Amino acid sequence: MPSVFLYHVVGDLTVGKPEMVEFYETETVESAIRAIGESTECGIPVWKRKSHVGMIENSETRLQRFVGILNSLDIVAFLASTECLEDRDKAIKTPVSQVVVPNTTLLKQVDPATRLIDALEMMKQGVRRLIVPKSMGWKGMSKRFSILYNGKWLKNADTSNSSSNNNLTINTNRPSSSSGTSNRDKFCCLSREDVIRFLIGCLGALAPLPLSSISSLGAINANYNSLEASLPAIEATRKLPEDPSAIAVVEPIPNGQCKIIGEISASRLWKCDYLAAAWALANLSAGQFVMGVEDNDTSRSLPNFAVNSAVDDDNTAHGAGSTRLRKFSSRSIGFNPGNSIGIGRSIYRGRSAPLTCKITSSLAAVMAQMLSHRATHVWVIEDHSDDVLVGVVGYRDILAAVTKQPASVTHVNRPEAFATLC
Repeated sequence: MPSVFLYHVVGDLTVGKPEMVEFYETETVESAIRAIGESTECGIPVWKRKSHVGMIENSETRLQRFVGILNSLDIVAFLASTECLEDRDKAIKTPVSQVVVPNTTLLKQVDPATRLIDALEMMKQGVRRLIVPKSMGWKGMSKRFSILYNGKWLKNADTSNSSSNNNLTINTNRPSSSSGTSNRDKFCCLSREDVIRFLIGCLGALAPLPLSSISSLGAINANYNSLEASLPAIEATRKLPEDPSAIAVVEPIPNGQCKIIGEISASRLWKCDYLAAAWALANLSAGQFVMGVEDNDTSRSLPNFAVNSAVDDDNTAHGAGSTRLRKFSSRSIGFNPGNSIGIGRSIYRGRSAPLTCKITSSLAAVMAQMLSHRATHVWVIEDHSDDVLVGVVGYRDILAAVTKQPASVTHVNRPEAFATLC
């Protein structure tokens, strides 16, 4: 097991993390859209309100208030329903309790002294968020690595090393300002993206895993969700995928395989125009949705639709929003189609192109690719075939790969590359 997992604790990853602000199930879809835009992994944890204002909770009662995680695909799928399309103003004022899928297993509360390897095991089992107390009162530390925690010196529990630390004066009797009663209910939230960002800074300690191919590590998940381009895009909402929250839009080829042309996913819809995306999901084919529809095609064949400026313009300082009519364009859902070669076909794919890697891509390259694009997954295509889809790599697949024993991985003798990575 790499030493980085044994000598680091969860508290090391919380340095600089902001205090968690709970998003309640009584908030509206409109508020959730704004919150998701500022979130990680395209989703937000949803909570029930405390039964009593100012009450002090333990970890058990706090977790009982957790409902689930709401992401952008959940919202677009909700807004694409017939009822919501008929009355968009009512739809965006709907409480998120009617949209979020309850799942209390997605979040755990852990102590800052929890070993990193234990946190990884939780996430490999399906946990997507860890909430960690921001109090400085914890007594553990990351052995030789965590001399500092949250910008303050920690006292080493091993008194045998006190002679080497005589130059440090630590007043353990003086209570920390962050461990007082006022901070008792303050937490920060760690996502899997936070963990991957931490690990990519420790690539040298993970050798030889980072330079091994994702195929040799068994990190390619062949059980992905897909939808043929000719089918209605709304079919993607019949059963929303869980992890990753993504559906590949594919075209069959004669040999029985499929080529990926795009995706319908929480990552792709993260900061889009949600009302426009919902209309497109309900009215276009999957191929049209991901490849783009031109403005000139739209003006001939697609109707006007209402957009509430309170959602996409974020102009709600005083709670006022106006409804206006406009033509649908793929640009409004984050796509940049170019010269059309038929509806649903575009020479320039722009941001509609799916994020892909090869089966021979290294684990380090895929991690960097995901982080640079703020994506929850990367689609895997064959090495010598154009866009032939073989699987997907998500957060859980990466966490499973980095915790593999080195003996089970094909050795890569490229020390000069590690000097560059580190």
